[in-house]
Amino acid sequence: MLHIGITGGIGSGKSSVCRIFEVLGIPVYYADDRAKWLMNHDRNLKSGIIGLFGEQAYLENGDLNRKYIGSIAFTDPGKLADLNALVHPAVLRDGFDWQEAQTGVPYTLKEAALLFESGSYKFLDKVITVYAPLELRLERVMTRDGVDRKTVMDRVTKQMPEEEKLELADYVVYNDGTRSIIGQVMELHRAFLGC
Repeated sequence: MLHIGITGGIGSGKSSVCRIFEVLGIPVYYADDRAKWLMNHDRNLKSGIIGLFGEQAYLENGDLNRKYIGSIAFTDPGKLADLNALVHPAVLRDGFDWQEAQTGVPYTLKEAALLFESGSYKFLDKVITVYAPLELRLERVMTRDGVDRKTVMDRVTKQMPEEEKLELADYVVYNDGTRSIIGQVMELHRAFLGC
């Protein structure tokens, strides 16, 4: 079974592309969603986060205090790197367990914004990058999240430049309004079935 990664910058349309693959019966592991779940449920990870950020890292109900952690991690590159050093290995292990549980499918997808940055692409057979021009991505995220341009640009600058992702990718899905993403996904699906 092939293990395919899918990445792209914020607002590129990774989730839309993944939903098309899911309609085709391909299971998708959403690494960012699982990271959030693990930060709330994995005892060892929670302990590490408390060690890094203090007891304030979690709310009274036991949920991750995302606002508090974000206010520190996104202003202190060292803290962000330390947080990633805790979260990325936990997500990688969880992803391996998830992949082993998938049966009867020709391939699986792992969706992650930081696929290259985390190093998890090394454990995949192929990688798809979903590409959209920066201005279009900014518009999408500002509309989707109800935030201003500066907030989105702060997130964009924390990610690997799109040009690097394109160079590292085995395949590119262009989500810029000039081509059908359904057609591009179908083409990739046929290619993966033929491997």
